[in-house]
Amino acid sequence: MPIDPQTIIISRTDAIGDVVLTLPVAGVLRSLYPTARILFLGRKYTEDIINASTFIDGFLNWDEWKKLPEKEAAHQFSATGADVIIHVFPSKAIARLAKQAGIRWRIGTTNRVYHWWTCNKLIRLSRKNSSWHEAQLNLKLLSPLGAKELYSLDEIGQYYGLDRLETLPAEFRSLIDPGRYNLVLHPKSKGSAREWGLENFGRLIELLPPEKFKIFVSGTAAEGELLRDLLKAHPQVADLTGQLSLARLLSFLSRADGLVAASTGPLHMAAAVGIDALGIYPPIRPMHPGRWAPIGKKAHVFVKAEDCEACRKTGDCACIRSISPVELEQYLRAENKLHL
Repeated sequence: MPIDPQTIIISRTDAIGDVVLTLPVAGVLRSLYPTARILFLGRKYTEDIINASTFIDGFLNWDEWKKLPEKEAAHQFSATGADVIIHVFPSKAIARLAKQAGIRWRIGTTNRVYHWWTCNKLIRLSRKNSSWHEAQLNLKLLSPLGAKELYSLDEIGQYYGLDRLETLPAEFRSLIDPGRYNLVLHPKSKGSAREWGLENFGRLIELLPPEKFKIFVSGTAAEGELLRDLLKAHPQVADLTGQLSLARLLSFLSRADGLVAASTGPLHMAAAVGIDALGIYPPIRPMHPGRWAPIGKKAHVFVKAEDCEACRKTGDCACIRSISPVELEQYLRAENKLHL
């Protein structure tokens, strides 16, 4: 029986970067089913990103639902009127509740045993050893809904829909300098990625002429404490740590010219709003850019073309730290990047 969905739930209840790379699922669904209602089940702290996409009609707060008794949680799913749920990020609890709620079509992967009894549309898909990008793997789950087998990264970059941005307060808008290249540095990752190191970020700041570059440092308030010495050593840098909500950071990035970061949520946010998103990566599967690179017209990655197994074992990634700040400086100063 062909699927003709009226209300679709996309379930992705993990981190910011993962959610950004799942937004194209909503974009492709909107192109396939223009009148369908598209809902996104996610964590509360990712809500600002989800609500910024014009392809999504509503946010469902998993942090609240998971606290409910099972019967009440299943009722929440049922009350959405959804006839399709796509388990992009697998969760046994969510899969069980979706079935209990009577959602008609439940799409999951074959490599989760519990999907065999909770889902009725199974996709043969293993992310761990795949050669495809995370965003491409996400879209493979749409094949029962008429999507293509494979989307190119260029195609995927058109499906974010981040056009519903919060108005940035004047105090932050005024920080953008139209006469210089506005570059945001995001040195920390909250442990989600291998980091380039504060010494490298400090050296990059030294290499970029202040008359041509206005530099900002972003991060949480707690990360700001870790960056205190870096900021003290470079007083010309504007400190944004702890000052921007996720929605405001997204709006600020849309007005900036570029961002430098490891494989973090802000890097994917920068790529999605179309600015220079310079990502620094280790050559370790599955952390390498082939799986997690930022997707956008101005996205670019820096990675050592060598084996990095020793770094995998120690967790101290010499490969990523050995990427020279000079490489990034030369890229940023190239004629096609700096029109000043």
